[in-house]
Amino acid sequence: MPQNINQPSNQIKLTNVSLVRMKKGKKRFEIPCYKNKVLEWRSGVEKDLDNVLQIPNVFLNVSKGQVAPHDDLKKAFGHTKVDEIVLEILNKGELQVGEKERSAQLERVNREVVDIVAGKLVDPKSKRVYTTGMIEKALDQLSTQSAQQHEHKSHASGTATPTKDGEANGAKPTEAAKALPKWTGVTTTKSAKSQALEAMKALIAHQPIPVARARMRLRITCPTQILKQTIKAAPKKDVTDEAAEEQKGTVKDRILGYVEQVENQDVVGEEWEVVGFVEPGAYKSLMDLIGTQTKGRARAEVLDMAVVHDGD
Repeated sequence: MPQNINQPSNQIKLTNVSLVRMKKGKKRFEIPCYKNKVLEWRSGVEKDLDNVLQIPNVFLNVSKGQVAPHDDLKKAFGHTKVDEIVLEILNKGELQVGEKERSAQLERVNREVVDIVAGKLVDPKSKRVYTTGMIEKALDQLSTQSAQQHEHKSHASGTATPTKDGEANGAKPTEAAKALPKWTGVTTTKSAKSQALEAMKALIAHQPIPVARARMRLRITCPTQILKQTIKAAPKKDVTDEAAEEQKGTVKDRILGYVEQVENQDVVGEEWEVVGFVEPGAYKSLMDLIGTQTKGRARAEVLDMAVVHDGD
């Protein structure tokens, strides 16, 4: 079989490849990977390195087939252990993908975000979940509004044009407008979980459709001898009389104050037990109350992280 004797021994030609790059010192290093496998490796779905790497080597330029010399590896990474360097680049490097792959990745993240949000938010009145289509439309509405507001600011001129938040072009936004969470759409640089949290905050703040966080279902137990103890709240500065009044009461009063809806409550032996629904945002305060006022003798058990009613 004829051989190309002009092919340098340190050059390897690759096609249909996804690159992961890392700049170290003054050099840029690359590793060639199979398409769509890098993200599966990073998420833990793919565990076989042979299915991820096209060639287990480090390159200065994959398209030219230029393998990184050992001297460059030593200077940049402090050693020449190729296997370790490949793993570092694979785990921490920047993934280079084509437009088609980038669109597919963005669509996948968007679907994950919408699915998470749809499972966590409900209609405040009916407590029923929304379809993923309705959630997606509501988020699209918010991202469109954000883009329009950004465009208004970018094209600010002598004539001020009011925006939805009461801000005029060229004018400084109000503190209330600044504080509202915004949604500009999904990105591939953040996890779906963290973006879903941002999306929920924006939906709740702007209410393009009526939404609220699905409530948690808890079982709270407390020794009966503690229930009637008066809450000992440390005096705080700048606390209104009304707020101070809310801090008073018995342990039982304060616990029930966090429970929006009691499903059932009973006394079994020397313990009082209540099962009910609590807003996720109040969970930490409830746990702080239980920890400080009962010295850990009361406890709260999460029975359901998000209680919803499915549509008919």
